[in-house]
Amino acid sequence: MEKQLHKESFLNSLRTLYTEKQSDWVLKKVEELLEKYRPIIKDVHAPLTEKDVMLITYGDNVQQEGKSHLQTLKKFIDNYCLPEINTTHILPCFPYTSDDGFSVTDYYEIDPDLGTWEDIKKLSESNNIMFDAVVNHMSKSSKWFQFYLAQEEGFKDFFIAVDPSIDLSKVVRPRALPLLTPFKTKQRKEIHVWTTFSEDQVDLNARSPEVFIAILDVLLFYTSKGGRFIRLDAIAFLWKEIGTNCIHLPETHLIIKLHKEVIRLLTDDLYIITETNVPHKENISYFGNGEDEADLVYNFTLAPLLVYSIMKESVSVLGNWAQSLKFPSDKVCFFNFTASHDGIGMRPLQNIIPDEEVGQLAKRAEKHGGLVGYKNNEDGSQSPYELNCNYMDLLSGPEEEDEVRVAKMILTQSVMLAMPGVPGIYFHSLVGSRNYYKGVEESGIKRRINREKLNYEQLASELADTDSLRHTIFNAYKKILKIRTNQKAFNPLGKASYHVSDDQKIFSIKREHEGDTIFAVYNFSNSEATMKALSSHVYDLVNEKEWTGDSWKLKPYQYYWFKVK
Repeated sequence: MEKQLHKESFLNSLRTLYTEKQSDWVLKKVEELLEKYRPIIKDVHAPLTEKDVMLITYGDNVQQEGKSHLQTLKKFIDNYCLPEINTTHILPCFPYTSDDGFSVTDYYEIDPDLGTWEDIKKLSESNNIMFDAVVNHMSKSSKWFQFYLAQEEGFKDFFIAVDPSIDLSKVVRPRALPLLTPFKTKQRKEIHVWTTFSEDQVDLNARSPEVFIAILDVLLFYTSKGGRFIRLDAIAFLWKEIGTNCIHLPETHLIIKLHKEVIRLLTDDLYIITETNVPHKENISYFGNGEDEADLVYNFTLAPLLVYSIMKESVSVLGNWAQSLKFPSDKVCFFNFTASHDGIGMRPLQNIIPDEEVGQLAKRAEKHGGLVGYKNNEDGSQSPYELNCNYMDLLSGPEEEDEVRVAKMILTQSVMLAMPGVPGIYFHSLVGSRNYYKGVEESGIKRRINREKLNYEQLASELADTDSLRHTIFNAYKKILKIRTNQKAFNPLGKASYHVSDDQKIFSIKREHEGDTIFAVYNFSNSEATMKALSSHVYDLVNEKEWTGDSWKLKPYQYYWFKVK
């Protein structure tokens, strides 16, 4: 039966954002979009399961002569990822002008340097897809912004011009760059436009009802193109209110909820993931009431906290944080990851570890060959915003043996895989990459240290070389993925509880679902550690053997996945 929009309540919500006349217009346009997309969006529902594992990658991370980048990506996925990794998050694959894709010029086209929509369709036949909705901002070269500068009908309020004399000091900034950028209109008048991230990334004006509809159309378009997941990039900054910090405003949350409400009228098989690299409490606010907002939230705290625990050889803080995790319902979960195209955010550690220890992590990154990005604070000071360093290199120093390097890396990845939620694996983590200095030197962009483009044949050769680090990491990763995707206890929405050993060296996760129980046990120290067994008769899934006794002994950086018999 066709699901219908509850017009009265929807309209009431709209009227907290827009005038009565504007709200009526938005409602009319929403109904037109429902009519437009209903015939082309399949209304099916496949619940999240333990088999949902995501590869995070640029469309051109792996390249081969004579093939489009998306065709080569499909070849890599078919040969190296399936069936253990069943979903691909393609980082912005649309035409762009800067920021490696995050300054989109056209939301509806595939970047011709990557391929075509037909390539996406073929990839989606064997793989679920997550699209990036970069809807907080877009390129200054986009038609939408050019229409705005020309003040064409329908685009007059699409972006945000502000008098530069107005005090905007309260606005939270993710980067130490000017907030306003001067532009000339078609009439040669100078205006100053809101640019949260860079002068080439002009913020859309969510206060405009036309923008509300434009963003909704983009989300529905991606859904119609086979997207099962949509990532709302930098969504925390969507609504601007001068005199406030302009982050996490109630209007932002409401817009996400309204967009989701419309999507749910067409399909239950689209999962919204919010990307908000902010302190933990602020981050999880995007779960809403557990049904009405994000289906998944990026677990930004996990990545730096795992590095911190390795650095301290103690899981005390990790354990306390994990034990505090609560979800508003059993219908939402985290999107867990340790590395991505971005740096490793430091703000998620706010109120979890002291500022001086955040500084220690920054020094660790620099000592291990990485870089540090900073943000401006309200008091005029700067603090570490993100660590730009390959995750494996952040965990291990350049002097450490590869055996230890692999052990630390796989330890952290197996924690991420065991946490409740859907795991996301960055391409370079899967194939054992290292810091890529050439990319930084050539571009001056710190984040390029973890964005190397690889030749398919060379990568295949290294993955086949049993003496290579890539081979060791890749095969260790695939081994644990094969275990995870075949154990019901790792269902993303299943139960989780946590335990820390008396000496604070061992962290354990108890996962339960539909009668299955697994204890994932990890030694974060560089010495042998023992803890009291949490179950006396278990099966060691990693080493495929029975284990009985009243204690569990682990070597340095060793882990076990024990299934209760």
